[in-house]
Amino acid sequence: MLGRSGGMLNHPTLLLKMRHVAAYLLLQIGGNAEPSADDIKKLLSTVGIEADDSRLSTLISELKGKSINDLIAEGSSKLASVPSGGGGAAAAPSGGAAPAAAAEEKKEEKEEEKEESDEDMGFGLFD
Repeated sequence: MLGRSGGMLNHPTLLLKMRHVAAYLLLQIGGNAEPSADDIKKLLSTVGIEADDSRLSTLISELKGKSINDLIAEGSSKLASVPSGGGGAAAAPSGGAAPAAAAEEKKEEKEEEKEESDEDMGFGLFD
């Protein structure tokens, strides 16, 4: 994630665009099936934000007649296909690492046996 000092989080265009979308979604959740530009302006003005008319008209025209649930589902499916990094299998140990891993496994087994033996202390959960 980018910090507050710069980058995408402080990009004014992105913030304004997201504010319009957030206001649109809040109005829909509140029961307004198709919020108008005036509805969004009114909501944004309650928190001291001035709406950008050109961006707002673009948003309204893009969302007109579309189901928000369908758009979210479509966007989620697109995001699912984007690689997110990581998640790759670890490289196999080479050379002398294998005996160390075997010794570690034996140590873990001994610890598990020790934990199991604690259960035989003469009392149990349901006694």
